[in-house]
Amino acid sequence: MHGIIEDLIQELTRLPGIGRKTAQRLAFFILAMPDAEAFSLAEAVRKVKEKARFCSQCFNITENEVCEICSDNSRDKSRVVVVEEPSNILVIERVKGFHCLYHVLLGALSPIDGITPDRLKIRELVERVKNNGIQEVIVATNPNTKGEITAQYINELLSPLSVTVSRIAYGLPMGSDIEFADEVTLAKALEGRRQI
Repeated sequence: MHGIIEDLIQELTRLPGIGRKTAQRLAFFILAMPDAEAFSLAEAVRKVKEKARFCSQCFNITENEVCEICSDNSRDKSRVVVVEEPSNILVIERVKGFHCLYHVLLGALSPIDGITPDRLKIRELVERVKNNGIQEVIVATNPNTKGEITAQYINELLSPLSVTVSRIAYGLPMGSDIEFADEVTLAKALEGRRQI
């Protein structure tokens, strides 16, 4: 198969988690779409590439200088949740009743991959804490080696400042069976235990 369909398949395989078979299925789905829907999809991709940028305060994705979250005066501006990627904000925002600010690092520390502190938005986090009356920094990096290294590094940088640094708890998910938990998950659940 050559030509324009093959070109579309090749472009779709660049997307994360999209293998050749899925790309083929998507390409033929797009081909079968009504013209208006396909052009609307293409226009949405074009618009996001033209207009999306990082918030000057938290590095979330926005169309404006400052994102809607940072502009929202009803938010608790004394707490900041630190996340690795803008997509993490969407997940935390689903928790109703937890309305604070965010700070996006745009990655996690991984010296072996060349991702050092200067490649992330850590310096900007320290400046926000120093200058904006933030009382608590909640580190919500991923519960893996890179996320743990990043959390420890942030804690070390912020410890001289008068700010509480906390880490999100993790362990057993609700509705799961303890006998199926792996050792690491169970160890983290035990470490993060709380009084009832």
